[in-house]
Amino acid sequence: MAKLYFYYSTMNAGKSTALLQAAHNYGERGMRTLVYTAKLDDRAGGKVHSRIGISAEARHFARGDDLHTQVEADLERGPLSCVLVDEAQFLTADQVRQLARVVDELDVPVLCYGLRTDFLGRLFEGSAQLLAWADNLVELKTVCHCGAKATMVVRVREDGRVESEGAQVEIGGNDRYVPLCRRHFIVALDSGQA
Repeated sequence: MAKLYFYYSTMNAGKSTALLQAAHNYGERGMRTLVYTAKLDDRAGGKVHSRIGISAEARHFARGDDLHTQVEADLERGPLSCVLVDEAQFLTADQVRQLARVVDELDVPVLCYGLRTDFLGRLFEGSAQLLAWADNLVELKTVCHCGAKATMVVRVREDGRVESEGAQVEIGGNDRYVPLCRRHFIVALDSGQA
């Protein structure tokens, strides 16, 4: 029986690497997958790209796309073993429900990978819905500079100062985001230093 999975973490925990490994595992067994990533994150030329240097072609989702309809149309090409979604925090609430329908109505597993919270500790829309709707929740772990589990992330400016306001979505990597434990996240927001 197919399930909806949400693999979540902060930055630098290996979400894209885990997605690419899952896609590789299916492919090695001759099973076809469908890989999605957010259209607004074009850093890797629209591919799913891992910091360790591996990547894969992906379809792009944007607000307003009907993912259930897209997956259902793709099934006309032949059996589909899995749908993998990178940057799942950028899904809309409707799209999470559409992916749940892919699982329930089309019997295709859906594995979503994304951030849980933004740089101020607020849930992303897609993440909030996945936390509520997913059959399985899996936390991928990374560490804070103190060695504790990092559960939060701060956004830093070019001068290293921590941002305490701004747009929720600003695409960036290690140059802009720092994973921290909750204790150091609070200290960083209060002091302005990561």
